Amino acid sequence: MKAKNSSGILSKRSKWLPVVMACTIIVGGTLPATTVVHGQTAKTVTIKVDTSKDRKPISPYIYGTNEDLAGDENLAARRLGGNRMTGYNWENNMSNAGSDWLQSSGDYLCNKGGLTKAECEKPGAVTTSFHDQSLKLGTYSLVTLPMAGYVAKDGNGSVQESEKAPSARWNQVVNAKNAPFQLQPDLNDNQVYADEFVNFLVKKYGAASTKTGVKGYALDNEPALWSNTHPRIHGEKVGAKELVDRSVSLSKAVKAVDASAEIFGPVLYGFGAYKDLQTAPDWKSVKGNYSWFVDYYLDQMRLSSQAEGKRLLDVFDVHWYPEAMGGGIRITNEVGNDETKKARMQAPRTLWDPTYKEDSWIAQWNSEFLPLLPRLKQSVDKYYPGTKLALTEYSYGGENDISGGIAMTDVLGILGKNDVYMANYWKLKDDANNYVSAAYKLYRNYDGKSSTFGDISVNAQTSDIVNSSVHASVTDASYKELHLVVMNKSMDSAFDAQFNLSGETTYGSGKVWGFDKNSSEIKEAAPITQISGNRFTYTVPPLTAYHIVLTAGNDTPVENPKSFTLNAAGETAKVKLSWTTSANAVSYEVKRSTAENGAFATVASDVYGSSYTDTAVTADTTYYYQVVAKSDAGQTVSNTASAAPKADAQQPPKGLVLQYRAGDTSVNDNQFKPYFQILNKGTTSVPINELKIRYYYTIDGDRAQTFNCDYATLSSSKVNGKLVKMDKAVTGADYYLEVSFNSNAGVLAPGGSTGQIQTRMNKTDWSDYNESDDYSYKGTQTSFADHTKATLYHNGVLVWGAEPTAN
Repeated sequence: MKAKNSSGILSKRSKWLPVVMACTIIVGGTLPATTVVHGQTAKTVTIKVDTSKDRKPISPYIYGTNEDLAGDENLAARRLGGNRMTGYNWENNMSNAGSDWLQSSGDYLCNKGGLTKAECEKPGAVTTSFHDQSLKLGTYSLVTLPMAGYVAKDGNGSVQESEKAPSARWNQVVNAKNAPFQLQPDLNDNQVYADEFVNFLVKKYGAASTKTGVKGYALDNEPALWSNTHPRIHGEKVGAKELVDRSVSLSKAVKAVDASAEIFGPVLYGFGAYKDLQTAPDWKSVKGNYSWFVDYYLDQMRLSSQAEGKRLLDVFDVHWYPEAMGGGIRITNEVGNDETKKARMQAPRTLWDPTYKEDSWIAQWNSEFLPLLPRLKQSVDKYYPGTKLALTEYSYGGENDISGGIAMTDVLGILGKNDVYMANYWKLKDDANNYVSAAYKLYRNYDGKSSTFGDISVNAQTSDIVNSSVHASVTDASYKELHLVVMNKSMDSAFDAQFNLSGETTYGSGKVWGFDKNSSEIKEAAPITQISGNRFTYTVPPLTAYHIVLTAGNDTPVENPKSFTLNAAGETAKVKLSWTTSANAVSYEVKRSTAENGAFATVASDVYGSSYTDTAVTADTTYYYQVVAKSDAGQTVSNTASAAPKADAQQPPKGLVLQYRAGDTSVNDNQFKPYFQILNKGTTSVPINELKIRYYYTIDGDRAQTFNCDYATLSSSKVNGKLVKMDKAVTGADYYLEVSFNSNAGVLAPGGSTGQIQTRMNKTDWSDYNESDDYSYKGTQTSFADHTKATLYHNGVLVWGAEPTAN
């Protein structure tokens, strides 16, 4: 991390800080909350959640850090990084602090890791002790590899200007040894080999594809700042082409030893590096038509990967420390005044909200690159599709203030719904980080039993994005639990959150945990016991973050007649409505609107059954319906349901063919990789979003799973996947992967192909699959060919392949 002043000039800040224990979770206390409306005592905020919309997997690795916190956050990723790693010598565990501390070389990393002198003398000890802890915690290890050219040869303290590299104080880093590897490296050859280090870790722990291997390697740290942070190693400003060349060379060396390892780069420090690599000396000569350095780097890594015949960049890696100001103070510099705190809680909007403009030099002079996450993904999709996105250092400051806790809670939710693969908090202060710890636990250990937010993000919106935030998820492919994280960012006003839930599941009750301005301890709050027609109200006090867990089941009426649920299905030139019976209802009234929040007009009165067919409709128009149950006790309105009647049914298109190849021929490991492409050998064009693929397999131990689209010719951002448990297991299958496509996926013309779609699945605990008995698996098929044991559907109609059947 590097702090900047308003003009974008760098200022120094030490990165290596001691670990301090944060608060522990306490469950069983109460927070001031209620489930009833308080008339005019609190403003109303409408929160709408639709479990059928915007479903996408949440990467567990967004819950990561650079330094351990209290220890009970149930984190999923850990990064060994920072300025010290640029000068880290794995052979003797010495490193150089650069401008962080007197250009000093020494055993600081050993001391920081709690290693004894004897342990520090063992090759790779800093990294192995780090990874051993990751294995103990069950987390992903991201290890930084030096790439600036030289690493510390000794631990003899400050390096003078006259001793800058190359000199006797340094060992040269060579990426590829091109000679037999040694597990006990030669300490006297004045060279350190990157691939020998990776081999050392693979021999000790296994490859990245195994349960115990190091999963990822970062291409050094903040290279645009090397001339500032490490002037004794790389005194000149790094060039744009130089950085690409160094990245390609190091990535090739790593992949040659461990092809399954993920490569993270270029590990940019902040916006100045995103834009022009901190005014790189050759930027003007290479810029061409690229908008910013981000585009150049991605495109050059893509071209280099094509030339090499393998992907050389798996994760596009940047750091983000907001420049947002409030009350004259940068939010990452100190807790600040009330205006600083307000700015801190609003700052996460810069990640996603195009309507928000923060008070910063970035927003003032570079607004075309905001909001940040969509803009970064736009560059990825254009210049190197299939590359993942990571923020391996970030902080919003205020670690011991409720404003910091709410900001972190909001950021974690934003990362989950915006396809970020990994994110790692960096501690800015050397004292306790109570509220940051609380934010992690709200998602990963809210009840003290390591219970977590769901695996799949779903659509959630609030009517007041200034004073509130909401994030929603379900657990894996199941709707049985709906998780809602809700925040009140107001400094002094409570609000009544009116929840309106849509989807196929009715929720009957809920439990609530949270923290507030009075304490960072997570406590259980009042439960939710009054849900009617998937609607309920809950009061959220000022400066409070709640995690609500709703459980499917019969809802509890607020009043008679009992609440009921409407379903709607669009058919040929009609919409069929059905609803659960409302107790004591005498009759029903059906209302319709052409807008979700528009005026509803009555289309049928005195309906005495629990269904109705609306024929006065137009094909391909979405209609919204409500049903009013009438009884002697009054009236109850159902939830809102929508449907779009279809035009006259047509025969599915002919000539669609699904081809498959095995992206991974190992039948016993912790992930599987079916690759697909769809061909149109027919005579009519087919919208790709009308197609779905199913691949059938056995889960081999029912665990939460994650879907990834590593690459798609038509762009991985247009590909969706869900892992569905079958109602009844059959030979070779108890689950299936269903691949679907967004509306912007384009059209499959006659004679055309979608191009390859590379999918990958793993269990979140990285336990193994056995693919040998999977219905759809064919390990011998390593080139694309027709495959009838995976199925293709057009608008729900099977057009290719055979579904598995019970014997």
